[in-house]
Amino acid sequence: MNEPYRSPVDPTPEPEEKAIEAALRPSRLADFQGQPRVAEQLGLVLAAAKGRGGVPDHVLLSGPPGLGKTTLAMIIANEMEVPLRISSGPAIQHAGDLAAILSSLTEGEVFFLDEIHRMARPAEEMLYLAMEDFRVDVVVGKGPGATAIPLELPPFVLVGATTRSGLLPGPLRDRFGFTAQLDYYDPADLRRIVTRSAGVLGVDLAPESADVIASRSRGTPRIANRLLRRVRDYAEVKGHAVVTPDLAGAALDVFEVDPLGLDRLDREVLNAVCAKFGGGPVGLSTLAIAVGEEMETVAEVAEPFLVRLGFLMRTPRGRVATAAGFRHLGLTPPGPADLFG
Repeated sequence: MNEPYRSPVDPTPEPEEKAIEAALRPSRLADFQGQPRVAEQLGLVLAAAKGRGGVPDHVLLSGPPGLGKTTLAMIIANEMEVPLRISSGPAIQHAGDLAAILSSLTEGEVFFLDEIHRMARPAEEMLYLAMEDFRVDVVVGKGPGATAIPLELPPFVLVGATTRSGLLPGPLRDRFGFTAQLDYYDPADLRRIVTRSAGVLGVDLAPESADVIASRSRGTPRIANRLLRRVRDYAEVKGHAVVTPDLAGAALDVFEVDPLGLDRLDREVLNAVCAKFGGGPVGLSTLAIAVGEEMETVAEVAEPFLVRLGFLMRTPRGRVATAAGFRHLGLTPPGPADLFG
C-alpha cells in the first residue's frame, strides 16, 4: 500500500506544525478575519451573555476543515474569560468518557468537541441531558440491580464542530442555541490573513505577494498559512530577504501548487479522467487505481476542490470531466456526445 498522500495544501496540520498554527490564530473576535456574518452574530450572543452575567448558549460550528472552527472556540473562551477544554468525537466512545469530562468542568467553562458527529451513540444520548439540564445520570452496577445516580453539572458552554452537519441527529442539532455555517473565504480576506501571519512570522512580504499566496489557498486560511510558511522556507534557503510576487510564485511552483491551488494529486486525478478515460464517466475505484491512491484519498482530498472549481462532476455513472477541466490541462474538450455519452 502507498503511504497516505500528504499535500502541501492538506488542511490537516502535522503535530509539529500545531504550535506554529496556534501562534497565528487570532485570540479576539475583533481580530478574526473573514466570516463577517458569523462573527457579527457570535459577537451579539457573547455580548448578551456577558451583559446578563451568565453563560452563552451552546454553539454549533459546521464547515470544511481549516476555516476557523477551532479558532472560534478559542475566541469564545477568551472573550468570556473562562477556561477551554478540548476533545473530539472519536475520542469519546463510551458514556463514561463523556461523564468524566463533564463532571470536571468548572462553571462557565467552554467545552470544544471537534468532529462531534463521530461521537458514540451512548455518549451522544448522555450529552442531550447535559446540554439541556446540566445533569448526567451515572449508572452504577449492571443488570436489574443497576442504579442511575443523577450528577449535577455547573453551567458550561458546549462548542461543537463538524465537517458533516448532515450526519448530526436532529435531537442533538436542536439543542444548540446558535448554529453557524462557515464558508470558504474570499481572496481579500485571505490576503489580510496572509499579511497578518507574515507579520507574526517575521516574513518581509511584498503586498502583491500576499495575493499570490491567497489565490492558491483554496479559500482556506489554514492552507494560506501553510503555503506562507513554505514560501518563507524557499526565500530563506535561496537567500532572499523580501518575498516578491515572482519569488512567491516560484516557491509554490516548486511545491507543485498551481495558480488555481491545484496540487499534484488534483492534477493527476483530473488528467486521469481527461486523458486516460476520455473525460469519463469513470468509477471511483478505477480512478483511484489509475492514480495509485486510496479511494478515500481521491474522494475526500482531491474531488471536492475539483468539483468546486467546476472541473469535475459526480454523476450516477461515475466521475466526468468538464470542458473547463480539459482546458485547465491544456487539452481540447471532446464534443458533448463524447463527453457524456
